[in-house]
Amino acid sequence: MELFDYVVLGASHAGLEALRAIRAHDADGSIAVLDREARLPVSPTVLPYVVSGKCAADRVALRERSWFDTQRVDYRQQAAAAALDTANSRLRLADGREISYGKLLLATGAAPALPPIEGLSDVSFHVLRTLDDALALRDVASKAGRSAGRAVVLGAGLVGMHAAENLVRAGAGVTIVEMRGQVLPGYFDPLAAARIEAVFRDKGVEVLTGRRVKQVAPRDEGCTVLLDDGEARDADLLLAAAGVRPEVSYLAGSGVAVERGIVVDEFMRTVADNVWAAGDVVQTRSFFADGTPAGGILPDAVEQGRTAGMSMAGDPGVRPYPGGVSLNTYGFFGRRALSVGRDAPEQAGSEWDVLVRGGEGADGYLKLVLREGRLQGIFGVDVLFDPGIMWELILRRVEIGARRDALLENPQDTARALMSGLWR
Repeated sequence: MELFDYVVLGASHAGLEALRAIRAHDADGSIAVLDREARLPVSPTVLPYVVSGKCAADRVALRERSWFDTQRVDYRQQAAAAALDTANSRLRLADGREISYGKLLLATGAAPALPPIEGLSDVSFHVLRTLDDALALRDVASKAGRSAGRAVVLGAGLVGMHAAENLVRAGAGVTIVEMRGQVLPGYFDPLAAARIEAVFRDKGVEVLTGRRVKQVAPRDEGCTVLLDDGEARDADLLLAAAGVRPEVSYLAGSGVAVERGIVVDEFMRTVADNVWAAGDVVQTRSFFADGTPAGGILPDAVEQGRTAGMSMAGDPGVRPYPGGVSLNTYGFFGRRALSVGRDAPEQAGSEWDVLVRGGEGADGYLKLVLREGRLQGIFGVDVLFDPGIMWELILRRVEIGARRDALLENPQDTARALMSGLWR
């Protein structure tokens, strides 16, 4: 049986950042990176651009194999986990091999969550989580566009909206079905979402919010989608984009605690000895301590991976993970929408302030959410600001105070001025 000082299970953002952090402190420890995919690591965020053709499939790898060689890492593809024995520090792979570890990072990410729709398993449908998914969807989208076919997208999150735009550009007719009352729920506030939805409608997309799919039935070269009100839509292409679920099937009986994801502490440690977890597979607290689990986004995955790697290697510079703060940038039909942080609660008290610029008909829309003078969230459509700086202002709990009106009027320059004072 092989033994490694460190085993990193998963090779996306969290796993790669953990690897970098481990190697920065421990130059000699043996490391194995186990990747269940047959291809080099790819970020899920780039997949819509592979579908659209903006990014070539052979140029989207997060790391080339040579990089792993320079890090003196044993990088293995098609190495999926089947079971974890934490009592004996052993990991069993799907092919039956076993690997023993000194310290283990679980960074297995997430898999598409399929909605519980009658008949879905009886028809052909697509998901978008891997590069192979993107290539398959690209090919069928091109075919649907050439034949002026009809596509139905289940879910109006970022994946569904990106896919819908690409399908429209390819020439297909598109219907989006979203069970919640707006597009991009959880990403943008209702007013920003309404602006985005209006652009899609102007492009000919049928957007059905607050609606559910009751049943899916096969038909010649496609399927029929039956909605909750009895209406039906024929689809030559069906995309299920109803979110993701943590990939934790291999943890049954392991003793690793799993709720909405793997439960970790502020240093990304699980309840099992010598086992850490990071990225989309974990459940972490919100930075705002409001009881809302943090969602999986790229900056958080990187931060979690760094924290886990430093903790695994015993780096004295490790700092506790502060909790998740959402950050999303979304480009659509040549427009841009940004969201960072949280919105105000429905029953917000006097300590909350909500400032809005840009009503109906205005070119741009911006919303600031503050609590006790500190930024909690910012949402914008066609307004320029740096989401990374806004993210830092929230994490550092910077007092906005008298600069709030300036931040609303000119968010880009005002935020930069605030941060420059902190960085000096």
